Amino acid sequence: MSHLMNTYARLPIAFSHGDGSWLTDTEGKCYLDALSGIAVNTLGHNHPDLVAAIAAQAGRLLHTSNLYRIPQQEQLADKLAALAGMDEVFFCNSGCEANEAAIKLARFYGHQQGIDSPAIVVMEKAFHGRTMATLSATGNRKAQAGFEPLVSGFARVRYNDLEAIKAVARNNKNVVAVMLEIVQGEGGVNIADVGFQRSLRALCDDRGWLLICDEVQCGTGRTGTWFAFQHAGIRPDVVTLAKGLGGGVPIGACLTAGKASRLFKPGNHGSTFGGNQLATTAALTTLAVIEKDGLLANAVAVGQLIRDGLAQALAGTQGLVDIRGQGLMIGIELDRACGELVTRGLEAGVLINVTADKVVRLLPPLTFSADEARELVARLAKLIGDFLAAR
Repeated sequence: MSHLMNTYARLPIAFSHGDGSWLTDTEGKCYLDALSGIAVNTLGHNHPDLVAAIAAQAGRLLHTSNLYRIPQQEQLADKLAALAGMDEVFFCNSGCEANEAAIKLARFYGHQQGIDSPAIVVMEKAFHGRTMATLSATGNRKAQAGFEPLVSGFARVRYNDLEAIKAVARNNKNVVAVMLEIVQGEGGVNIADVGFQRSLRALCDDRGWLLICDEVQCGTGRTGTWFAFQHAGIRPDVVTLAKGLGGGVPIGACLTAGKASRLFKPGNHGSTFGGNQLATTAALTTLAVIEKDGLLANAVAVGQLIRDGLAQALAGTQGLVDIRGQGLMIGIELDRACGELVTRGLEAGVLINVTADKVVRLLPPLTFSADEARELVARLAKLIGDFLAAR
């Protein structure tokens, strides 16, 4: 009997090693990895640049804490600020911590405006984390059940619905921010309309609100731009990152610009491990490889190849609702619950995920090749086709 707390319905498989987009289990079977650790392994597995950088840094220093300067942290902050057009960066260890920082920052901003009970507008089907504040911001009752009382101060609206947000503004004078996933990952790979994003940016400007973009899953090049908000040509006040930023090493970041910057002072927020030498070295290397190897363009081209290939292979298939996504963040929505496709995928040697009950979610590494994309389409089209045929 394992002493692990029973918090995951783990699949009956363990991996011994990986190479690029492929993983090998402890029995020697190989799998095409179309999930990359839930959008974490940006450069795939065993990338030589990342392995060398991590090993070299581990031989020098792993951690000293934020009581002292960390040059790699400063370099990474400068790089992220330049790529995103933002002003300041706070480092932590995970997506929920980055979002927790953003929520605290919004409340702090509200109090600076004389608002005693600041409120944040959040979306249905959103997923922002499992800490108490981020869980309260999350739009998933299944995840929240049993953890009440939830943290107050959130007003929930439909995704992509500007009029609903305007209605909240008319009825709630305590709103200080809107929190938006440009692409909802756990919610089913739902994409915020470009027009909605631009109108929301204008509304936030008009009201003096902060626009917070949660890019924990869709950031760091996954959609084919460094950040998903760049497709709409907007600049948020706050952006949160994690998952793929360290290429597999835990790191999170909360970026701020304009009126959201220069709010926190020493003592307002912190993290013991956040932005340590190992994590920031991994992130710097991950960004450098994305740039050097043209992985943004690769995400666009290979993502399109996967979506087009699946659309062609599954054309006319009864039960297929939609194929959508941006870059290498792809959802295939079916008309029924399809969780069993995950175990069927293991049998077929492909790693996938199902989210929102009916959406097959694909998050391949940004290094995914055209040949691997075609192999994925062939395996997945058969899996989905056979599943839908067995009505």
